[in-house]
Amino acid sequence: MFDDSYNTITINSEGKYTEKGSKFLSFCFPVKSEIEVKEILANLRKEYFDARHHCYAYRLGWDKSAFRFNDDGEPSGTAGRPIYGQILSNDLTNVLIVVIRYFGGTKLGVSGLINAYKIATIEALHSNKIIEIAIKDLYHIEFNYDKMSDVMKILKQPGIELIETDFNTICNITLSVTKTMTVQAYDALTKVENTKVEYIKTI
Repeated sequence: MFDDSYNTITINSEGKYTEKGSKFLSFCFPVKSEIEVKEILANLRKEYFDARHHCYAYRLGWDKSAFRFNDDGEPSGTAGRPIYGQILSNDLTNVLIVVIRYFGGTKLGVSGLINAYKIATIEALHSNKIIEIAIKDLYHIEFNYDKMSDVMKILKQPGIELIETDFNTICNITLSVTKTMTVQAYDALTKVENTKVEYIKTI
């Protein structure tokens, strides 16, 4: 079973951590697609072209189904995984976190690296704001004009939002319904005579 909401961030934010001469610059970005992720990573590589490592982790989707973490040359499991660990700790999705390292000449060892990437990530997250967003299902409904009052009575319930409307002889409405209201709204609408209800997607 999925939750009825998810946590994400609202703005870009930055953090910084220094350990034995190595500088770790951290960046958080709200994202919704892998295309956005690739564009941001490419821009950061151009801007910080002289850095030794560009490590990152991301998770996408209301169902948190798409995720990845990358060590970018650091020992396996010492960079991308601790970054991703903070995404999990805060139960975030639709987020990209990048930590860029400027090597200071002294090796930190496995535990030192894990700690550094973790702290750098936390610093960037502390500068952000985590919000909870309700998961919504999008539907398209079609009905006869003489059923307008019956349909609108249902759509006035909390948790339902009209996105697009087209009222003619045949009326069309695109709407969003919070997960908690989906079953109730769907059942009520399908009971209205000659009303077609079509699921579009979940956001």
